[in-house]
Amino acid sequence: MPMTARQVPAILAFFVTLKRGHRVCRRLLSRRPGLPALPDMQIKRTLGPSKRIALVAHDNRKKDLVEWAEYNRQALQRHELLATGTTGRLIEERLERPVKKLLSGPLGGDQQIGALIAEGAVDILVFFWDPMEAQPHDPDIKALLRVAVTWNLPVACDRATADFILTSPLFHQEYDCMLPDYSEYVGRRV
Repeated sequence: MPMTARQVPAILAFFVTLKRGHRVCRRLLSRRPGLPALPDMQIKRTLGPSKRIALVAHDNRKKDLVEWAEYNRQALQRHELLATGTTGRLIEERLERPVKKLLSGPLGGDQQIGALIAEGAVDILVFFWDPMEAQPHDPDIKALLRVAVTWNLPVACDRATADFILTSPLFHQEYDCMLPDYSEYVGRRV
């Protein structure tokens, strides 16, 4: 049965998990007239004009994040907000709008956001973490930041960076986010 252009993304996603997926995909696609060539297996995720923004803050930084969200209330209005426990409640109360609340960070909320990032269900992470105080769940924090970088997610860890992201022209339009090709890593023999 011939492969259609609509089937290409699903087939690519399947073959990316195979060790030789890159070569197999190129061979399969080269036999299909009318389909675009894949010179180097670029994988992208399109972020829509309305973003899904994860908001996280440590206790000593919650006030800063809530103030930032209030200052940017209008800009955040057209975007979906999700946050870890207490942070989500505080932002929801201050902005008087719904925020999808997950567990508190130390109780697994950081890991929940990390999982959502890996699934492609978060577009931007705003994480005001406290560099002056050790956290009992430091490994979860490091894992959250690692997964965000792994999937090429815009991350703001302070107000200045959050302001730059929010005021970027790219923030308010559709954006193609290039994703790293981890097919060799996934298919490695251990």
